[in-house]
Amino acid sequence: MSKTALAPALASKRVLICVGSGGVGKTTAAAALALRASVDGRSSLVCTIDPAKRLANSMGLTGLGNTETRVPATALEPLGIQARAPLYAMMLDMKQTWDDLITRVAPPDQRERILANRFYQSLSTALAGSQEYISMEKLWELRRRDAHDLIVLDTPPTAHALDFLDAPNRVLDFLDNEAAKWLLAPALKAGKFGMSLFNRSGYVMRALAKFTGTEMLQELSNFMLALSSMNEGFRERARGVRKLMEDPSTGFVLVTSPHPERMDEAIHFHNVLKQHRMEVVALVVNRVHPLPQEALWADAGTLTPTRRAKVEETLRELQVLAEQDAAGIAQLEAACPGVPIIRVPRFELDVHDITALWRTGRYMLGDDTLG
Repeated sequence: MSKTALAPALASKRVLICVGSGGVGKTTAAAALALRASVDGRSSLVCTIDPAKRLANSMGLTGLGNTETRVPATALEPLGIQARAPLYAMMLDMKQTWDDLITRVAPPDQRERILANRFYQSLSTALAGSQEYISMEKLWELRRRDAHDLIVLDTPPTAHALDFLDAPNRVLDFLDNEAAKWLLAPALKAGKFGMSLFNRSGYVMRALAKFTGTEMLQELSNFMLALSSMNEGFRERARGVRKLMEDPSTGFVLVTSPHPERMDEAIHFHNVLKQHRMEVVALVVNRVHPLPQEALWADAGTLTPTRRAKVEETLRELQVLAEQDAAGIAQLEAACPGVPIIRVPRFELDVHDITALWRTGRYMLGDDTLG
């Protein structure tokens, strides 16, 4: 059986980033790759943002947190195999990861003020791009520690590639917003006495105070003041993240489903990754309908006329779905020349245990194929 393009990537890359829109199976794909790498002899970590317990349960864990948890050897017993290297899993806690970052990089006398500030709390939970930024920040930190041969990152679901790739710049632009600094200049210069200057700084500040309240403006000024000395540090880390994404040891696995809307998103994502000089090692089309096997048609012919008609109608419906998927994949191949396309079938049940996870990996690596 010929191996897919993921086989050499799994053996040589240090980082694999699973990207794509939501609901296409990125979490399952990421976990399947990490599991396979571990069995093949590379210490692996899968970092997911999926809050569901399904992934943890499939690996024999009761839950996942913001630190690496080793998957027990007993989890692989249903497969009848043993991993040649450790397998770890973790689930990114967005708020905790932001707090850890501030604790590491903020001046000691500023940490508590930042962590308690309501504008910081909004940044760490709700600002557009914040989740994408902190997931890449966590990946960069994990990679710098160099504790694993391979890290597989399951990225936040996003319909637009630029939301993911530009997230660091958007967050940093917020932290370094010149308009906000101009408006808050009196407070930034005066520190805790800034609000007395606010009251003398003209119509704009009085209008802001009217709609947001003096206390809110004071808190915003405190936030900008606390972060102003850290901007260059954030920018340096963002440059490190960008360098990591472009590094030859990093590969992107683009995951999609055969639905036309998802296909269009995958094509756009592929084009943007290429424009940013990032390597797409494979495009995984998940949940593909296989053509009904000839044996099923033959079996239908042995049934009573009424049952045969019902079974054959179901088989024809499955054939139409399979043909639609095949046509969509053909369009994908034409739009993404040179990128290996891997087909993973739609299973009867969702992936919820180690056996189904392993089976998914077999299709991704080419041990099993569709038809």
